[in-house]
Amino acid sequence: MSSAIVTPRTPKGVMELLPRQQIAFQRMLDTIRRGYERFGFLPVETPVFELSDVLLTKSGGETEKQVYFVQSTGNRQQSREPDMALRFDLTVPLARYVAEHERDLAFPFRRYQMQRVYRGERAQKGRYREFYQCDVDVIGKDTLPIGYDAEIPAVISRVFTDLNVGRFQINLSNRKVLQGLLAASGVSDADARMAVLREIDKLDKIGRAAVEANLTGEGIGLSADLARRIGEVVDMAGTNAEIVMALRGLNVDDPVFAAGVEELEAVTRGLAAFGVPEANARINLAIARGLDYYTGTVYETHLLDRPGFGSVCSGGRYEDLAGLYTKSRLPGVGISIGATRLFAALLDGGAVAADATMAHVFLCQLDPALQAEVFALAAELRDAGLNTEVQMEAAKMARQMKHADRLGVPFAVMMGPDEAAAGTVTVKDLRSGTQETVARDAVAARLLAALA
Repeated sequence: MSSAIVTPRTPKGVMELLPRQQIAFQRMLDTIRRGYERFGFLPVETPVFELSDVLLTKSGGETEKQVYFVQSTGNRQQSREPDMALRFDLTVPLARYVAEHERDLAFPFRRYQMQRVYRGERAQKGRYREFYQCDVDVIGKDTLPIGYDAEIPAVISRVFTDLNVGRFQINLSNRKVLQGLLAASGVSDADARMAVLREIDKLDKIGRAAVEANLTGEGIGLSADLARRIGEVVDMAGTNAEIVMALRGLNVDDPVFAAGVEELEAVTRGLAAFGVPEANARINLAIARGLDYYTGTVYETHLLDRPGFGSVCSGGRYEDLAGLYTKSRLPGVGISIGATRLFAALLDGGAVAADATMAHVFLCQLDPALQAEVFALAAELRDAGLNTEVQMEAAKMARQMKHADRLGVPFAVMMGPDEAAAGTVTVKDLRSGTQETVARDAVAARLLAALA
């Protein structure tokens, strides 16, 4: 009696790709990795799960509701291990990592990390439960110069340019500006100021009128005049220099506000010095970032040709993220590319060529007696740096060509009895349909030149 067949299906909220799309995704990750390394960042990986009491020290609220808890069945029944949970981002594991290995690291510590993270949120277009993040951070010891706040978006500008994503814009702000404005306006409670920032972070979703209404509502209780003033500030437009000048023109008497404006100016000047076009990095005071650990500069990056996907890259400055794990003061600044989200946006917009292949050459087999010769030729091509797939048994040429074409391989190489006797091979360019006879000892160089 046969058992019932289980219907194969993937869980909701994951991205599973066909091979050609997977190759394109891997090449995107390779481009990001090269971009990070070009700026001197070092690779780090952390476990997919962390001890729950370590991971959740800084979360709470909505984040904790999205955490996946994990434990093996045997250990759960016998209570032999502490609770563990899958990481929901790479920043909290970074704080643990730096605190744990502080004595072994050179500061400023420049790290990049490209791994999957997990969040149990409602799956929808552009939002996943399992997804790749590609983080880049600089962690200082005691202090961290503001120049790093300019270098981080410069990294992203270079990476996004290399990825050829089309028009993009890194929006940047500084939380001290609004924090100082609120303090100068009589909002002395830190929790109340944080609640205001969380509402402002919703601006692109619900609009200015709704945000101002929420600010004056029962939960926060700002005056209508202050809510309107905040709305005017976050609506400021113009060049980066014009916005900085307009902020100074508000004459806000608060040291935190003044520091935020100075830092904004320093970051925009640094970006210009790094050669980042202003069209790619603009001040947007509506960027607040909802996470509590950001203390100064904040970033959000949008694909201008794909506005419906929201931010695909975000981050900011944090002064004491590792404070729960160490008494050392370890300020940092970083940004994270949501690689799965970015790839989905590019794929949906037709900006990704999902016709890639790993093989450069498909080596046909025409005569079983020549199999050893075909295998030897494959080894020679691979030694020369050519990715080569071999037809393992003789078959009709039309069938082999159809298979090679379906794989997307650019070149097919054929060696029958006549070619073997003459010391030649036939090379067919499957992109153009042309073919030529090439000496066997020159075929690798010929193919490499054609690919170049």
